[in-house]
Formats: sequence, structure tokens, C-alpha cells
Amino acid sequence: MTKKSEKPTFTPRTKAALAACLVATAALTAADLGSKAWAFDRLSAERVGEPPPVCQADEHGYIQYQRARMEPIVVGEGWFELRYAENCGAAFGLLRNSTPALRHTIFGAAAILASLALLWMFASGRGGQWFAYSVPFIVSGAIGNLVDRLRLGYVVDFLRVYWDRPLPLIGSEWPTFNVADITITIGVGFLLVDGWLEGRREKAAERAAAAAEKPATT
Repeated sequence: MTKKSEKPTFTPRTKAALAACLVATAALTAADLGSKAWAFDRLSAERVGEPPPVCQADEHGYIQYQRARMEPIVVGEGWFELRYAENCGAAFGLLRNSTPALRHTIFGAAAILASLALLWMFASGRGGQWFAYSVPFIVSGAIGNLVDRLRLGYVVDFLRVYWDRPLPLIGSEWPTFNVADITITIGVGFLLVDGWLEGRREKAAERAAAAAEKPATT
């Protein structure tokens, strides 16, 4: 007769761990919003005349900016600069050509639900150490971009990486991004590491259980 698999039990994380998570989330969110505010003031200026509707594309499919782009700041000659951009999509410009109503609905709901789910999983003790590290990175990025989207109707990007020779699929530059995109990417990386380690732990536990069930030989 085989034993029924037991449901895993989780020990809720301590109040100190939850406080540390919230402080880290707040700090990363502040870094993102602060850097965007700087880019907004330093790398762009108010347009002359009435600005076009937010995130409206012209006849060539290009988004018409709400603000005028100023001269970029070159950080690394030929590969990295700070240049103002208005992103109507998600991280790295995903879904930038969809309708405003669809973008606001999808991105707003996704950011709120993902943040609440991750914070609940963190508080209830789910996931390993790397999962715990991932939560403030992902949640802060989701909040930072959501604040921009609610306040401006688009997300301010300003980190541009480019190169001389075009590469397959991506061309000669990476989509302009911001600090929130970086923190989300780091957080997802931590999640993948946690999932990989959890898979190894489960396989090791299964091997140990199988070895324990084998009858002893004389």
C-alpha cells in the first residue's frame, strides 16, 4: 500500500523579514521613480503647441511623444547613452502598438495582481531564499512602471544601449529601458534560480524516500 503524498507545509516568514522586503521594495521603487523624474526634467522639454493624444501613432506607426526630446547624454561612446523615450508598452516596449484601453487594463491588472500574489507568497513562507530576494525587485518594478502609466499614460525610459553592426532579430540597438525594467529582469532571474534549486531539492528528497523504502539486504 502506497502512502498518499503529503501536502507541503509552509512556515510564515517573520515580521522582520516582511519589513525588510517592504523597505527594499520602497527603496527600489524610489530609485526608479527618482531616476525617471530626473530623465523627465533633464532629457526632455515641454513641446511647443498642443501635444498629440497620448500614445497615438502617426501614419508610419511611430508614437508621437508628449514632450520634446533634448540632447542625449553619452555615457559610453558608441554603445550607451541616456536618451528620453516614452514607452507605451510594458518592459522593453512590449505591446506598445496596442490600444490605450487594452494596455491600461492588461498592465494595470497584471501589475496589481502580480504584486499582491508575490507579497502573499512571501509572507506565507512560500519559495526559497532566492524567491525571497526576487520579490522586492519584481514588485518595485511593477509599481514604478504602473505609477508612470497612471500619472502620464506612458512610461519614461532613458537607458539606451546600441552598437554599430546590426544583429539578427534585434537590429543595432536594444529597446530603451529604465530602472524598473532592470529590477524586474533581475527578479525574474532570481525566480528562475529558485525554481531550479527547488527542483533539485525535490529530486533529492524523492531519491532519499525511495532509498528508505527499499528493504534491507543481508
